[in-house]
Parts: sequence; C-alpha cells; structure tokens
Amino acid sequence: MDTTSRFKKDHFGGTLMTLVGLVALTSGLQYHTGTLSRMGPGFFPVAIGALLAFVGILIAGTANGTAAEVPGEGHGHGLPDLRGIACIILGALSFLLLGTYGGLIPATFSIVFISALGDRTNTVKQAALLAMAMCIVAAVVFSWALQLQLPLFAWGT
Repeated sequence: MDTTSRFKKDHFGGTLMTLVGLVALTSGLQYHTGTLSRMGPGFFPVAIGALLAFVGILIAGTANGTAAEVPGEGHGHGLPDLRGIACIILGALSFLLLGTYGGLIPATFSIVFISALGDRTNTVKQAALLAMAMCIVAAVVFSWALQLQLPLFAWGT
C-alpha cells in the first residue's frame, strides 16, 4: 500500500466520522439535553456526536503520509491475518452462550480471553490475567454499581 492511499483513507475516514458526529450532535440538539445530573433525551446523542466529531477531527488532522503495516504483509501467502477476526467473532459468540448459561463472570472471562488471543503478541498468561482483571471490573461495575440483573454465576440455567 502506498503512502498516498493510506493518507487518503485516514483523511476521508476522519472527515466521515466528523460529519456523522456533527449530524448526531445537531439531531440531538432538537431534543431537551438537560444537565449532567438530570439528563434529557438529547444528552446522549449530543455527547456521543461531539466525541465522534472530535475523534474524526483528530484522525483527519493527524493523517500523514507514513505507511502503516498492511495486514498480510510478511506472510508468504499475502492474505490478511484472519486470527484476530476469528478470535473476536468467537469471543462474542462465547459471551452470548456463557452469558445465557454461565453468568456474567464466565461470559466476561471468555470474551476477553479469546479476543486477547487474537493479538499474536499476547501470551496465554497475559490473556488470562487481562480476562481476570476484567472480570473484577465487570463484577464491580455491572453487578455492584449498576445492579445489572445478570447473575455473576448461573450454571446451567
């Protein structure tokens, strides 16, 4: 991939993100936004639209002519590395299955562990440690703070 093509993709992608963010922001302003303590129906679209537009500006603004690593480069077959895609899809499927039959902790562990293995630089030990840390975060945030009605463990239900 040449540097001009990469520059164009980053520039166009950032511009598109900015436009989508601005549309969401202006659409959200048609509703009552409220305050941070008493959010209205337009608060979330305005906040997300503003963040999306800001990130789009950053992407388009930092688009330079340096070439990034092209997927599949360095492989003998020239095809993109499908390991990451497969791990993310399998992680999401495992979350659906274990979320239904195992509970929040097994589902969170499975999605993080399997998805982390999609990065070839991660070891099994690193993926397991990351998954355990995210299980603690998920238990604190979703079960304790938000009181989500998904049990931590629900074997076979």
